[in-house]
Amino acid sequence: MSPGAPQFEVASVLREVKTVRVEGLVRIRELHVPLLRRAAAAHSAAVTDAWPVEVENLLRTAVSRLGGGDLEQAAGYSLGLAPGLRDRPAADRRRLAAQVYSVSVERFRKSQEEMVLAQIAEQVCWLSGVAPQRAATRQPPLLAPHLQHRFLRVGSREVLLHVHPVELLRNVDVIVSPTNTHLSLPAMFKASVSASLRRAGAVRGAAGDVTADPVHDALLDWRTANGLLGRPALPGTVAPTEPGALAARGVRRLYHAAVAVPRPGTNDYDVAAQDVATAAARALALLSEERAAFTPPLRSICFPLLGAGRGGLPPQTGVSALWAALDAGTAPGTDLHLVVRRPLVADLLAETLGARERPPSAHASAETEEKGHRCG
Repeated sequence: MSPGAPQFEVASVLREVKTVRVEGLVRIRELHVPLLRRAAAAHSAAVTDAWPVEVENLLRTAVSRLGGGDLEQAAGYSLGLAPGLRDRPAADRRRLAAQVYSVSVERFRKSQEEMVLAQIAEQVCWLSGVAPQRAATRQPPLLAPHLQHRFLRVGSREVLLHVHPVELLRNVDVIVSPTNTHLSLPAMFKASVSASLRRAGAVRGAAGDVTADPVHDALLDWRTANGLLGRPALPGTVAPTEPGALAARGVRRLYHAAVAVPRPGTNDYDVAAQDVATAAARALALLSEERAAFTPPLRSICFPLLGAGRGGLPPQTGVSALWAALDAGTAPGTDLHLVVRRPLVADLLAETLGARERPPSAHASAETEEKGHRCG
């Protein structure tokens, strides 16, 4: 990079993406977006005076790489890339994007919107052919940033951070699945952690059709046995079930952590940091209670960020509450794992915890291989 050239990093690109979100596509020519212009020039074979079109095409391509679903749809609405939204005010576009996640406009602004726009910025960086710059102490991002494993030390504890969808976990004894206080699982086609685990735990026939829903059925049986049909559980309750088809991937238990309290008359939830800590502590206690009942004994447990999805709990708050319980309640000999879907969230998690990242040693790598990739 030549002296005086703008620094091409995700945070800087994100600021320009936010500017486009506020001002809209029809005003790109009036905006100061040097990084987007530079990225568009790197992505386009023909640079002309119509650079706003090149920037718009770059943003469209970045959004198209988000993998479909709610994320891509909300991104298209946010920037006005969806049909008919090109000249719509920012408030209208934000409202439509919030509806994709079935949350209020204010909750979307404080939570999902930052994630959506950050994912666009990540894609812009890669499309430009310039890797996002990170602090020198961090491990460079992999070619497949959605399949990272990061070995972290937080204080005196070590934890393996998985950066990929939760359903790709393998050979972790227990996965904690956040859910609502009614212990009611979402439909399999949803994008939440609990929906993903229900989908991965389903039994399918030769044609791929679902023939059994064992995770849902096991949780219903637990509710029945514990007198929770027709009434909610207390926040922080943890319900253990069999993992269904996830057993073939080395998962032996699912712990359903009730942390999200439905808000009456809405599609929103409330999550308290104290309930996250309570659920995490209960999950660790349950692991200790059940450990000896299995052969070999249960040893590893993996936590997502409880309450950070539809619950709207800020990731920094959620991970702080979670780690307070893990640091205080993890028994010796327990392997701790965390899982997040996106590299930016992984970075935020590590920074919030003040974690030090280390590469796996050759000995550790060989041991992991010998155990059948026990760490996932």
